[in-house]
Amino acid sequence: RAAQCTYLEIEQAHRTHAVVLSRPAWLWGAEMGANEHGVCVGNEGVWTREPVGEDEALLGMDLVRLGLERGSSAREALEVITALLERHGQGGSCKEEPVPFVYHNTFLLADRAEAWVLETAGRYWAAQRIREGSRNISNQLSIGTDIAAEHAELRQRARSQGWWSGAGEFSFADAFSLEQQPPRMEAAKARYRAGKELLRQHAGHITAETFMAILRDKASGICVDSEGFRTAGSMVSVLPRDPAVPCVHFFTATPDPSRSVFKPFVFVAGLKPAPQVLSPRFSDDPARKVPRFQSTVDRRHELYRRHQAALELMERDQEQGQKLQQTLRDLERQGLEAMNALLGGDVAPRPEELAELFFDCVDAEMKFYK
Repeated sequence: RAAQCTYLEIEQAHRTHAVVLSRPAWLWGAEMGANEHGVCVGNEGVWTREPVGEDEALLGMDLVRLGLERGSSAREALEVITALLERHGQGGSCKEEPVPFVYHNTFLLADRAEAWVLETAGRYWAAQRIREGSRNISNQLSIGTDIAAEHAELRQRARSQGWWSGAGEFSFADAFSLEQQPPRMEAAKARYRAGKELLRQHAGHITAETFMAILRDKASGICVDSEGFRTAGSMVSVLPRDPAVPCVHFFTATPDPSRSVFKPFVFVAGLKPAPQVLSPRFSDDPARKVPRFQSTVDRRHELYRRHQAALELMERDQEQGQKLQQTLRDLERQGLEAMNALLGGDVAPRPEELAELFFDCVDAEMKFYK
């Protein structure tokens, strides 16, 4: 059997894990997600000294999904991603429009026990294991000399290209970063520093709410709603070390987290599907036909449509807008309080309630938009 990714068909795995994904509707992969074993992966674009390939290969977003479907730990997901990257390469347009937009990828991977950063340049890669504290990524190479695993020919490649003399310690970021950064990456440097600083300020007492606040931060550029690249879906996960306590994943399922609701999702048997956040399918999809992206379709799901209509109303009527925003924040807080009670062991979870949890939260949000 073959697995059909965005552009490529690759060999299918014998067994895949259950996954929950936040993804651009036109492609197969995902920008972030989690699996039933508490593994979480997210990616973003990066430009390096290795040329980006317009030839269709695996997208970084395909690799996120493949890592989650095939990895039962963060380390295993990392091994899956790097093996597939070496075998199939990465490339192809990452945006649904006729002009190709191509990049390489960096990834954050975490499970209940450990966390990793994986950064790539073409088929080459380096991985860093995060042993304590916090770590963020932001559209640039950030792994220096602290490398726990790497492509077998990584250093040889850097030497042969004249990017590293072979003397002294090897730094992945120094060797493979572009000397002349594109403007997008220059802006990312400030965002990376701001993210690091916001995490440092909360060191030792970081909660799900802390992450939600950071993802909503406009001043740092972490949350953008213009520049042609609005912050799309957002996700925050709580991965307890105790395997008896379930992992909780919060998803917005709508763009701009500063105006969206984080809704909790827990893996349990008999999950109730949430069709309100499933984008429509098209028999004649412009992303599937070659040449691709020759026409456009409306991919918004039902929650997104209602959310957008409500935002327009909020902008027209400030008072109503503030009321709605407060109602949505209250809804989010209820979900957070219920999950904190669950995570704290204060309440025993009822599987049937957890099975309907995400659906019910989406449904409640939809009702407020009416």
